[in-house]
Amino acid sequence: MYPRGREIVLGVAGGISAYKSCDLLRRLQDLGFLITVVPTRSSLNFVGLSTWEALSGRPVPTDLWNNVHQVPHIALAKQADAIVIAPATADIMAKAAAGIADDLLTNIVLAASVPVIFVPAMHTEMWLNPATQANVQLLRSRGLQVLEPDSGKLTSGDVGVGRYPESSKITECVTAALKSRGDLLGRSILISAGGTREAIDPIRYIGNYSSGRQGYALAFAAISRGAKVTLVAANSTLPDIEGVETIHVTSALEMQTALVEKFDTADVVIMAAAVADVRPNNASTAKISKDNLTELTLIENPDITKELSRNKSKQVMIGFAAQTSATEDEGLTIAANKLREKGLDFIYFNDVSGGAIFGSDRTEGVILSATGERFDFSAGSKMTLSNKLLDLALDKLGYPND
Repeated sequence: MYPRGREIVLGVAGGISAYKSCDLLRRLQDLGFLITVVPTRSSLNFVGLSTWEALSGRPVPTDLWNNVHQVPHIALAKQADAIVIAPATADIMAKAAAGIADDLLTNIVLAASVPVIFVPAMHTEMWLNPATQANVQLLRSRGLQVLEPDSGKLTSGDVGVGRYPESSKITECVTAALKSRGDLLGRSILISAGGTREAIDPIRYIGNYSSGRQGYALAFAAISRGAKVTLVAANSTLPDIEGVETIHVTSALEMQTALVEKFDTADVVIMAAAVADVRPNNASTAKISKDNLTELTLIENPDITKELSRNKSKQVMIGFAAQTSATEDEGLTIAANKLREKGLDFIYFNDVSGGAIFGSDRTEGVILSATGERFDFSAGSKMTLSNKLLDLALDKLGYPND
């Protein structure tokens, strides 16, 4: 459901300043973007394939005719949140303006329905040529973005307009085009998700109906806002989110071990997992026969949230309270007690009577804060709730992210 974080296709055209796009790639990665580099064949004369693969950590497609069955130009165009072509030569802008698609990169541009940003870099005479200027105006009139090149020293020793812009200028344009929020840059978010299973024997277990969707939505929202995210996932069938460190666990004790290991470095801890309250005292290493499965001796699992909160320093902690209460007031009272007893900053209460919420992409409930505030969350997506909880956590941290 949430296969990856924010995706950028970085097109690299055949100009000497192609080497500067190595730094641009790193700066985009610093903002939490995942990068697929698509170089033109001529650009590989300046920066080789192995460099792009090493920097991006991904295969680098170069040929429209490789893996044709996957229709790579359409797949990459659909996957991307934005396409950045840097450097953009006069040649590739002329092709884009004329609708020419004669290689992989120009095909991706023609198939794109996301923001396309050209970063021109060329000699002054080429930039000021009437044909180039006409193509720039045409591209802009169609809604594509063409940055103004910087002025300065060029490769020939000349000085003038046409210089590759600073990486910071390009990244600002990308984030503005996507209206993306980088307000969690530099923050570390630790999230638990899914439902733990406590073994009775190798075949049977004590468990619950949690799908992990809320925890995964939180992880996706956090990485989309630039955070470093660790997700401790118990028994969820959802695919890993690329860019998120995902630790897969089964039982409550395994989850506790993983969370304790990551706790000290976290700024925000969100306990969205449904942790089994009890486990069998002695799990059998062999299947228990039906005739012998007449009773179980259960022992209490640790209250992971409460034990973590005892050791918190800077951490903002958020918990969840799923109830099947007779009335909302009764459920809110239980949630408020949990908020206090577990040392949380916020808790999200929802009523899961009749199988509601579990396994769904939507949720409805109430957020309570340790300072007595109440925030009603009308029926909406778990992604929307995730961003609301992250907003509250960021505000609670109490200092701006520079």
